[in-house]
Amino acid sequence: MAVLLHRLGHSAYRHRKLVLGIWLFVLAALITCVSVFGGKLDDRFSVPGTESQRALDSLSKSLPEASGASAQIVFTAPEGHQVDETPYTAAIAEAVAEAERAPQVGEVVDPQASGAVSADRTTAIVQVQYPVQIAEVRTSSVDAIEDAARAAATDGLRTSVGGSVFSSKGVHIGPSEIIGVAVALLVLVVTFGSLLAAGMALLPALIGVALGLAGLLALAPAVSISSTAVTLALMLGLAVGIDYVLFILSRHRQQLARGTDPKESVALAVGTAGSAVVFAGVTVIIALAALSVIGIPFLTTMGLGAAGAVLIAVLAAITLVPAVAGFAGSRFAPKPGSRVGWRAADAEGASDAEGSPDAEGSANAEGATARATMGTRWTKWVIAKPLLTVLAVAGILVTLTLPAMDLRLALPDNGSAPHASTERKAYDTISDKFGPGFNGPLLVLVESNNGTAGTSSQVGAQVAQKLGTLKNVKAVLPPQPTSDPAQSVITVLPASGPDSVRTDQLVRDIREAAPGIRDTTGATVAVTGTTAVNIDVSTRLSDSLLPFVAIVVGLSLLLLMIVFRSLVIPVKAAVGFLLSVGASLGLVVAVFQWGWLADVLDVPYSGPVVSFLPIILIGVLFGLAMDYEVFLVSGMREEWAHTGRARQSVVDGARHSVRVVTAAALIMFTVFAGFFPLDDALIKPIAFALAVGVAIDAFAVRMTLVPAVLALAGRGAWWLPAWLDRILPDLDVEGSSLRKAGPAGSEEPEVVSLAPAQGRATATDLTATGSTTVGSTTADSTTAGSTTTGRGEQREASGSR
Repeated sequence: MAVLLHRLGHSAYRHRKLVLGIWLFVLAALITCVSVFGGKLDDRFSVPGTESQRALDSLSKSLPEASGASAQIVFTAPEGHQVDETPYTAAIAEAVAEAERAPQVGEVVDPQASGAVSADRTTAIVQVQYPVQIAEVRTSSVDAIEDAARAAATDGLRTSVGGSVFSSKGVHIGPSEIIGVAVALLVLVVTFGSLLAAGMALLPALIGVALGLAGLLALAPAVSISSTAVTLALMLGLAVGIDYVLFILSRHRQQLARGTDPKESVALAVGTAGSAVVFAGVTVIIALAALSVIGIPFLTTMGLGAAGAVLIAVLAAITLVPAVAGFAGSRFAPKPGSRVGWRAADAEGASDAEGSPDAEGSANAEGATARATMGTRWTKWVIAKPLLTVLAVAGILVTLTLPAMDLRLALPDNGSAPHASTERKAYDTISDKFGPGFNGPLLVLVESNNGTAGTSSQVGAQVAQKLGTLKNVKAVLPPQPTSDPAQSVITVLPASGPDSVRTDQLVRDIREAAPGIRDTTGATVAVTGTTAVNIDVSTRLSDSLLPFVAIVVGLSLLLLMIVFRSLVIPVKAAVGFLLSVGASLGLVVAVFQWGWLADVLDVPYSGPVVSFLPIILIGVLFGLAMDYEVFLVSGMREEWAHTGRARQSVVDGARHSVRVVTAAALIMFTVFAGFFPLDDALIKPIAFALAVGVAIDAFAVRMTLVPAVLALAGRGAWWLPAWLDRILPDLDVEGSSLRKAGPAGSEEPEVVSLAPAQGRATATDLTATGSTTVGSTTADSTTAGSTTTGRGEQREASGSR
């Protein structure tokens, strides 16, 4: 893979105008498709194969109004007055008439006819039913309902509108997202020490994000795509796009600082750091694409859309980055005497010191020429007392995980909308005046064996009577006939809200009572409606969570074992990943479910966590954890292969890679945090979870726990049984198969550390006389006590044999 990417980097550099032209042409074509054929986003939740979905599909044919979108106009009389007074009844009647004239409206139910008037006569509800789904409701129709409500607000009568048609927020890019990108640019400027370099890093990422979003929106006419899927793709594409470009350009910039030819430097950066980018990107893509096996359409499009955004980010990093770097040429190199320049020189000097005959003595002083970087100082502090570090970090993360034991999952509704929104006002008013169950009614589809309308009505009445005896039922409305004479629909109003565990239990109770109802009445019953569908979605996601975690952890163990030829490192990485996920979920539960700091963080509602958040968090963090793990540990592994000093290799390997991973994590954090202020009940907790998850995984796990565990394990950290080493494939993520022409024109193997800021390319070659060439220094291979395997890597004899 490294050789292929090396060639790709060369080709993209040489044909930079063609590469950039292709990217811009595809982007323009997709934008044109969106503007000409663009469809509407669909925020419906469905679960094929479940009882609630089958019943809802049946109602869509026999009673479209019951299965379609809905709206509510809530009227509240002034204090001391009632809605049935003359001026208010006239205003309500006029609003009903206006709503009936709105486009696409199938039925408008007057509150006097439906009985939707509160017990104190101060509040009334006009129900508006659509024969189409939410995605098919036009904006003009929603505007007409709002205008009707606004016109009725006279003589002190207060109105608010709600219902499912107001649940879709669409895709919004506001000041917070722009601030997040600006902060990411600032981090890039500090990292590279150059505004030009920072702009070059941001340009390919933004082009990749724009192309990914345009491609996703271009599919909207043919595929059901939710606004959440588009926002998640934007969030991930922007975050990983900037990070992947950062890893490659930081390697390229440091090689330029050492005088490497720009074209060769780009190719080497793409072949080495690009290999890790491809590896990390593929792991994220696999994890996100695996969401499709759960069998929930909206989650499938969400996972595949985000995976597509990550794929485009990877392609932009390995093709567009070398092309853009080709336009900059040597101008991208840091100025002599700059911080980047002396870091590269120090790293090269340290390399020479390690390869010299007195490397053992100089290593204890961190190299004769190397200055102590922040990464070096942090790593030395962490491993000074490694056991204490491990216990402290693990203890803190386990403590943060404890709230996750109380995790409850559900899908949000208008009750989690911002307090100032009209749909939230309508929701709260209905809950206060009519009870929380009025916001989440259950529809029970009754199908009798006898196809006559009279028999169906009688059977429906018998079923309604039995349903009224169940626990947590506040009211049961009379059966409503459908176009199918064998069917009727009964509306059951729970005594609890739609996201309550008591409502969940009521759905279970109705389904458990179904066999008895069939025995006594001969009719089959099925629970459906938005509330029942949401419950079934959450149940399926909860049931899929543990298998998904097992698959992801197993995949991480296998991949890291192949990459690092070790048993300790994969186990340590998997445990660290679980701690990161657990701590992130614990914080989500504390803030969004328990309401801790809810006012400070402007969280409008405390309740169950978004049901698909844990799976999204696991899939994204899995790829990012593998990304940071490879970039950090590969430098340590190379130091171990060259020197055989287990503890010192941890410090030397992290010398400069810590800085780049820190910048990458900060960029990820700011991009995700930029989406947190959105007034979207789906995106807000996901953005929070991803932001804190990245911070915990990068700083607590990868930069603190990993060095401490490796220091504790010593030589055992790099041990792998010989039989297992032979059967595992070689992914060559570290670029050890790259060849570079030597001084005499011969080819010698070049092994380049994958740590993006390691700052040097070390050539190793076992010569015929049994000596090992490291850089330009030759030492007898027996001095380091190492051997060379068939893959061209040096292994500590006592470690791998």
